[in-house]
Amino acid sequence: MTPPPWPWRRKSGENAGAPGTGDPAGATGHARTDGNERGPAPREQDDPAVPAQGVADDAPPPPPSVGTGTSSSVRVEVSGEGSVGAGGDVSHSAVGAGSRVEHTEVDNRIENTTVGGDVLQAGHDLTVNSTHTHHHAAPTAEPVWRPVRVGAVPPLASAFQPRPGLREAIDRGRERNATVVLTQVLSGGGGVGKSQLAAHCAHRAHAEGVDVLVWVDAAETAQVIATYAQAAAKAGVPGADGQDAENDAAAFLDWLAVTDRSWLVVLDDLTDLEGAQRWWPRPPAGGNGRVLATTRRRDALVTGNGRAIVDIGTYTTTEALAYMRERLSEADAGHLFDSGADELAEALGQLPLALAHAAAYMINEDADCTAYLRLFTDRASRLESVLPPDADTDGYGRQVTTSLLLALDAAERRKPVGLATAAIRLAAHLDPAGHPDTLWTTQAVTEYLTAHRTTDTPDPAPVTASQARAVLRLLHHYALITHTPHDHHRAVRLHALTARAARETTPDNDTPATVRTAADALQAVWPEHEHTAPELTAVLRANTDTLTDHAGDHLWHPDAHPVLFTAGNSLLRAGLIGTAVTHGQHLTADAERILGHDHPDTLASRGNLASAYWQAGRTGEAIVLLERVVADCERLLGEDHPDTLNARNNLASSYRQAGRTGEAIALEERVAADRERLLGHDHPDTLTSRNNLAVSYRRAGRTDEAIELLERVAADRERILGHDHPDTLTSRNNLAVSYQQAGRTDEAIVIEERVAADSERILGHDHPDTLNARNNLATSYWRAGRTDEAIVIEERVLADRERLLGDHHPDTLTARANLAVSYWQAGRTDEAIRIEERVAADSERILGHDHPDTLTAHGNLATSYRQAGRADGAVDLLRSVAEGRVRVLGPGHPDTVMSRAALAIVLTWRGRGLLPGDTAGAWRDAAEAVGVVGPRLSDDPATYGPVLAEAYGLAAAVLDADGQPEAAADFRSRALQAVATAPAPRPGDDAADGSRP
Repeated sequence: MTPPPWPWRRKSGENAGAPGTGDPAGATGHARTDGNERGPAPREQDDPAVPAQGVADDAPPPPPSVGTGTSSSVRVEVSGEGSVGAGGDVSHSAVGAGSRVEHTEVDNRIENTTVGGDVLQAGHDLTVNSTHTHHHAAPTAEPVWRPVRVGAVPPLASAFQPRPGLREAIDRGRERNATVVLTQVLSGGGGVGKSQLAAHCAHRAHAEGVDVLVWVDAAETAQVIATYAQAAAKAGVPGADGQDAENDAAAFLDWLAVTDRSWLVVLDDLTDLEGAQRWWPRPPAGGNGRVLATTRRRDALVTGNGRAIVDIGTYTTTEALAYMRERLSEADAGHLFDSGADELAEALGQLPLALAHAAAYMINEDADCTAYLRLFTDRASRLESVLPPDADTDGYGRQVTTSLLLALDAAERRKPVGLATAAIRLAAHLDPAGHPDTLWTTQAVTEYLTAHRTTDTPDPAPVTASQARAVLRLLHHYALITHTPHDHHRAVRLHALTARAARETTPDNDTPATVRTAADALQAVWPEHEHTAPELTAVLRANTDTLTDHAGDHLWHPDAHPVLFTAGNSLLRAGLIGTAVTHGQHLTADAERILGHDHPDTLASRGNLASAYWQAGRTGEAIVLLERVVADCERLLGEDHPDTLNARNNLASSYRQAGRTGEAIALEERVAADRERLLGHDHPDTLTSRNNLAVSYRRAGRTDEAIELLERVAADRERILGHDHPDTLTSRNNLAVSYQQAGRTDEAIVIEERVAADSERILGHDHPDTLNARNNLATSYWRAGRTDEAIVIEERVLADRERLLGDHHPDTLTARANLAVSYWQAGRTDEAIRIEERVAADSERILGHDHPDTLTAHGNLATSYRQAGRADGAVDLLRSVAEGRVRVLGPGHPDTVMSRAALAIVLTWRGRGLLPGDTAGAWRDAAEAVGVVGPRLSDDPATYGPVLAEAYGLAAAVLDADGQPEAAADFRSRALQAVATAPAPRPGDDAADGSRP
């Protein structure tokens, strides 16, 4: 879009010259007469860089030129004392005491090249009674206005980006205010290109012929006054006599308000808004004036009186890349623009000033974008070296750090005095994308600001929370940060380079306190129940990452700061398992390096990393790490230390997940006994140990023992903690699961309905435990054949988890998988398959190919393929699942056993379908089924026996069809032997890979 021209009114016969360096003045225009020219007036010798001043609107016009061949007659009648009458010659003039001009007739004729002019009359007490003028030719030419140019307009930078979005915003503002003065304020932080945009507007106005163009370096009010006074002199403003600058400046403003000349006044880098209030130009009578101001300020003084704010930010990514490409190409260095350009532009925050310095450095050093990016992001580098002053080829005039923090000194002097520097240094260590402003009301921050306040008062009063918030507003007003309270969780933001400049100018001895304060504040505002504030929690994690990146080792002295562990546990709760693993690995490495291998925080770091491995399905690595933690805790802390007992408990959970249930039970029995001995029968940790032991009993098939223990735990928790305590609800839930496994489904449903209602009442509709309670109830409904009721609950659970956790959280994937199983049982096979295909793909992408949940998802999908008649797809999937479980969990894990059994069942089923037309294929399936489960019969005869019998039966059927009855009889005998090892399978057992608990 090409913006419309600025509506400057040009006088007939005028033209504008090309802008000159520093002062865009041009040659004045000229008006021709027949045979005569009026040339430009001589330039003023004391200011050769500025064009000669124009003739003021209210100055008397010069006398006309008179050529030859003129025929003019004037008759003058004069009366009155001291009067003078002047005619075309002496005979038509009267001079004398008491003389008066009574009548004048002027007869001007133009013959050939003659121009006739008006008659001048002057005298003491002069009275002109009447004047009759007869013109017999065209009127005389209007006096020539010579454009006024004051101040040095900056040249446009190399590869200047016109930024059409911002220009259109400026032009739209002009169009909306076409009949009144428009004052537009370009507001933004340092280095965003405010002055360049203003210069672009000034150059354009000059080219379009504006009559008066004044560029003011407005950082100081005195300079504003001086520039206005100079403009008054050049424009020939009445009342401006050069004796008093303020008087001349005021006269200039008065003249702007009444002149019909077009004008543009640019107030660049307006800083002292308080002192400059009386020096804003006022609206002109004809709406032909414009004011453009640039400032870092954005408080109330910038607005009002018809001023329109235009927020100036950084380049867009497209603009930043276009600048880099053009700037390097102009310098014949286009080869430096490589694949690293996008990342470099992002690292520089798309800041025009930084991009200009970076491009110049790259040109000077012949460094391409990728090489420069490595240098820029090197922790050892500083802005003064990667964006050096000698790279200021476009004449910005300031080193980058200075430009970014230019307003800080002024802010430091404003109320609340002495807090701005300490505040921006604290904010600079947090995420530039934003942090909640509630951090600034914490005790940690107010104490930090009190300790680091710059003041002459020997014992200043403690900084209050309201003063801490006030300093945010102060920094916002000076565009050092952006404070938008309505953004809540990211209410306080600042440019990444401003943050880096603030960090690099922080004294080394202040950094430890700054870093610890930021960590204390994050920990203080971290929500106790993260599910109630997932967006806030995500922002706090991001800020912890940024702080950790900038803190060096300061968060490890004297010990590891708690926020490091809080962030890691939060990642696990959020389902960000891969990120949690990476976080745990870095945390453990730092702890070992800084604190040593035997420090308690190092042991805690290893334990947390093991939990991340466990949730990531990396059970083997979790077990290795936890076995080391247990050994270290026993050696360093003793057998009975609470941390030692916790480590054993966690190791037992990993054993259970790995299918090593016997080892898990042995450890948990020991932990339960130790806690009962050390802490007492009724201690919450003792009850937790019994609960965990009961879960392992249930997994081992010792259901009666599990039920007995869980009934006792539930009763104890209800007695000690109360009916409504979350741990009491958990015990009831686990008891219901055991009832379900024991076939006591009706009793399980009664308990689960109560748990679901109590959870919603006590914890809330959206609490994770409430969603789990509903899910368990749906599972019981499903097992009881109440499939429609199960589906209603599961659809609700899925919708809630998508809303609360997102589409890709592991708990959301589990909810989808459960719903698909219910759809499958309800005969809605197509819907079940669509969901299960999505769950399988998402699990593989999010959790990894070998994660246990991914393998379960593939197993469920295989079961649905089988029911839909897609036997080949089911066989391929189940082969992959069985191989994966052998690899990840080991050949003896219960899930591996189930996978083998499911594969054999599907092979047998497919073989029977092939039998009428493909006995060879059926034989292959029978042989594979026998090979899959036969060697494992002794490991789990209850599971493998019936499956092996089916496989032998298929082999016998093939031999019968092939005419080998004796061989078929042998296989039938083997089938009978296999069946004898275990009871026949119950209906539904062949769907063993379902995700139901």
